[in-house]
Amino acid sequence: MSLLAVTDVRKHFDGVRAVDGVSFALAPGEFAALIGPNGAGKSTLFGVLAGQHRASSGRVLFDGHGIDGWAPARLARAGIGRTFQSALAWGTLTVRENLQLALAAHAGGIANAWTPLGLLHGERADALLARVGLAAMADRAAADLPYPDTKRLELAIALAGSPRLLLMDEPTAGMAAAERFALMDLVRDLVHESAAERPLTVLFTEHSMEVVFGYAQRVLVMARGKLIADGAPDAVRRDPAAQAAYFGDVEEEA
Repeated sequence: MSLLAVTDVRKHFDGVRAVDGVSFALAPGEFAALIGPNGAGKSTLFGVLAGQHRASSGRVLFDGHGIDGWAPARLARAGIGRTFQSALAWGTLTVRENLQLALAAHAGGIANAWTPLGLLHGERADALLARVGLAAMADRAAADLPYPDTKRLELAIALAGSPRLLLMDEPTAGMAAAERFALMDLVRDLVHESAAERPLTVLFTEHSMEVVFGYAQRVLVMARGKLIADGAPDAVRRDPAAQAAYFGDVEEEA
């Protein structure tokens, strides 16, 4: 059974067909990239999956349940995590406190407003920080983190809800090559580690072709609102429609 099933999804804005009849499905444990040139519709489709937009028509199923129109908070409770192109964190809180706040939110909020944040979910927060390589920075203000570490913190926050599907929007934007690879190595390890018990499925958008073809097990290509290629990386790279729409220019830039 598919974990995520997208069927004939369309999203129109004032007559513009930003997403025009896209269908695909992701199985538990897949690690897939969604790419395309500017204006292809991938950001809009990503927004539909993440609860930022409601589809004009079509269906989006997660674990067999229709989720189109669900708010991001409801999607998070259902098991869909999300990271953003620009990393988000509470800069005035420490790294640990950011994660404790996320864990408290996923656990149903802070039952007692007078309970110090430092007493909530401390062990779980420290375990997640260790997993993403931030244990040594737990007591630093999030605002003082280098940008790559802020992205790691954002990943830990997304993992706080124990998601089954992780949507990552341009996860390596603004990073140097070594930083990009280190972050994606971490994500790939998380996917592999989860495979035996509770598979983590990842769908990410990305402009770096080194990242896409170095990490994705499957590549979906959009152009002009439509899905024009979908398959294993080598097959998609050779696909004439994908080459014409995207790869020629982008591979020269990567």
